[in-house]
Amino acid sequence: MKRILIICFGLTMISTIAKSQDNYEIQVYGSETVEKERTMLELHSNFTLNGSTTSTDGTYPTNHVFHETVEITHGWTPWFETGFYFFNTIGSDGRTGYVGSHIRPRVAAPNSWHWPLGVSLSAEFGFQKAQYSTSTSSLELRPIIDKKWAGLYVSLNPTLDKSFAGSDPYRGFVFSPNVKASYDVSKVIALGLEYYGSTGPFFHYDLLKDQTHQLFIATDLNYSADWEFNAGLGYGLTQATDKAIFKIIVGRRF
Repeated sequence: MKRILIICFGLTMISTIAKSQDNYEIQVYGSETVEKERTMLELHSNFTLNGSTTSTDGTYPTNHVFHETVEITHGWTPWFETGFYFFNTIGSDGRTGYVGSHIRPRVAAPNSWHWPLGVSLSAEFGFQKAQYSTSTSSLELRPIIDKKWAGLYVSLNPTLDKSFAGSDPYRGFVFSPNVKASYDVSKVIALGLEYYGSTGPFFHYDLLKDQTHQLFIATDLNYSADWEFNAGLGYGLTQATDKAIFKIIVGRRF
């Protein structure tokens, strides 16, 4: 399996994306997979406090809309899991509806390798309706590298996205880096920052005003090994980014 992981990472890094998460699943991944024979059920709830008010390339505006995503992830082995996503939106002016679905297999470097960093790789593929996204069929390749030093935790997700159908399927792979840094202020509470960006295709980057860059002030609650809770308030840093989003992630392992 080590050889497969190395090949996958190599293909990812030499590839040259569409916004990776489109404000439905706003999360920087950790490297650990769900335990063998266990299932994680998560609800991602995001509300756009200040977003677009006009249609862009035929898609609905994002201002004052709820995005509700159900994620179900099952662990098959200690190093392999599969996630399923069901995207939904709630809003006025006909914006309420089912948006699309994705599937996401992920492999991780087993603990038996004793690597100094946590490392995993996910590949997410699926579809979304044209009125909600300019990309109606897409692939996301997400290397995940993380490390914890005492109370400090850092995770890097240098993500690549590719659109296969929609307004611009010939754009190539787009670089969408995601970064998280948090610190345990107590045994239960961790506070930190999360960054989400999309710069455009490699070597043909978009103008800064057309790139998306967003910074979240976030908190994680670690009150039980069976539960997950993350919440944050995000601010858009460029013209193309929704200006303010509030997000909550609640998860339960079974």
